[in-house]
Amino acid sequence: MLKLAFRNIFRHRTRTALTLAAIVFGVTGLVLSGGFIEDVFMQLREATIHSRLGHLQVYREGYLQAARKEPFRYLIDEPQSVTKRIRNIPHVVDVMGRLNFSGLANTGHSQLPIIGEGIEPEKEARLGTAVTIVSGQQLSESDMFGIVVGQGVANALQIEPGDALTLMVNTLEGALNTLELKVVGVFRSFSKDFDDRAVRIPLAAAQELLYTTAIHSLVIALDATEHTTTVAMEAGRTLRGGRFDIKTWHELADFYRKTVQLYERQFGILQFIILAMVLLSVSSSVNMAIHERTGEFGTLMALGSRGKNVFALILTENAILGVFGAVIGILTGVLAAWLISAVGIPMPPPPNSNSGYTAHIRIVPTVICLALVVGLTATVLASILPARRAARMLVADALQQNV
Repeated sequence: MLKLAFRNIFRHRTRTALTLAAIVFGVTGLVLSGGFIEDVFMQLREATIHSRLGHLQVYREGYLQAARKEPFRYLIDEPQSVTKRIRNIPHVVDVMGRLNFSGLANTGHSQLPIIGEGIEPEKEARLGTAVTIVSGQQLSESDMFGIVVGQGVANALQIEPGDALTLMVNTLEGALNTLELKVVGVFRSFSKDFDDRAVRIPLAAAQELLYTTAIHSLVIALDATEHTTTVAMEAGRTLRGGRFDIKTWHELADFYRKTVQLYERQFGILQFIILAMVLLSVSSSVNMAIHERTGEFGTLMALGSRGKNVFALILTENAILGVFGAVIGILTGVLAAWLISAVGIPMPPPPNSNSGYTAHIRIVPTVICLALVVGLTATVLASILPARRAARMLVADALQQNV
């Protein structure tokens, strides 16, 4: 049966080439589209992590639910002790404290409501590889009274590096406090909304501004994103009984989750379209082949072959075509992905972002396996109905085709 199926495939070369072309086109499309979407997910994930969120964040229990109403009620009072315990967990690279505040930024001739963060500059610089300094320089430990502002803030207040900026905020007790700072840089992160309202100052300056030694959160940077879940579980065990909430970047990144859901649905529709295209193309080819080979099938049944043998022969032929087409399609897709990635695909900024990026086509084992299964399955499914029709033909009617 297998030998006869191989001979039949290579005997009808034109029809075989047309069927293979449809399978190869569909499988190649799946490899390229799946690799492109995987690259979008990975670049969006890393930009989200290395812009602000980090891999994990630790809060005092209840802070996320009541942050807007009572932000200073849920402070971490002894950050050094908590930091030391987390720092000993494997795969943890950095642990940095942040103190959040809100108030007014005043230049003397204009002012703007802002949200601020007190940060540890050197650690934040190592984490924030997705943050671009538009002008000036990154905040450093030596800038005790320096400030970096989001691009939107700089545009709204018409300030640049070297200008003075006064922050006015309420302390923990409700008193108004001010601090004059020098703008050392203008930054652009992944989120345009954040850049339109955000300023960042050294953690010590923020604590002086608010009259506190506490912080709101600890941001954890890891050596690889794949360890996030493991480290989160270990941090939970390490901080057990301390009444802390530990959130992963995925839990905090609402925009990322929604984007992934949207693209996954689009990719699912694309898979269905390619499956339907291969089904229709192969079905048409098989129907034409069966019509032309009716006399051949009649002769087989006249010589003693049963209908089920004819059915199995047609399925075997198309299964072989499906395997060949899927393998060739995968090889073509991998080669095309390598060539496209060598050049790169310039992409516009995503929604809520100012920065474009260069996309690539990633070689993803799960996508390749899926493409192989789709190519083979579609080819076999497309041949079932025509094969049943051929197997049920009357021998006398089929033999008339030889006349």
